[in-house]
Amino acid sequence: MMILNIDDIKKLIPHRSPFLFIEECKIIQRGKIGESCRTFYDNEYFFEGHFPNNPIVPGVVIVEAMAQTAGVVVSENLTNNKDKSVLFMSINKAKFRKPVLPNYKIMFYVEMINNIKNVYKFLGKAFHNDRLVSESEFSAMITSK
Repeated sequence: MMILNIDDIKKLIPHRSPFLFIEECKIIQRGKIGESCRTFYDNEYFFEGHFPNNPIVPGVVIVEAMAQTAGVVVSENLTNNKDKSVLFMSINKAKFRKPVLPNYKIMFYVEMINNIKNVYKFLGKAFHNDRLVSESEFSAMITSK
């Protein structure tokens, strides 16, 4: 098992604030399984418009955080990852079971379903206090920069 901090994550994926949605990533099985986390504080930029007087983390942000976790898991396992980029291809079976509110710490779990050539398909799940709040299948392609 390997634990990556924010600086390690930034070496593996190109996302930066305000669009980097994971703070730490644990590689459980190299290239296949990982977990990350993020606390969505009440001063996040998207709460102003989503929704006034009823702030909820947008579902697309939750799915993006799952995808970023998968990107770190895959990129950490690639040789010469500095010349590679992970790009979203599809999102399927996305479900949002509970709202994610300000100051919630969310744990993201991803597991590779399959890998064919340079395309990776993952199952992602998001939890708050061990309760499933969202899940999705998604795929990404590894490309040269």
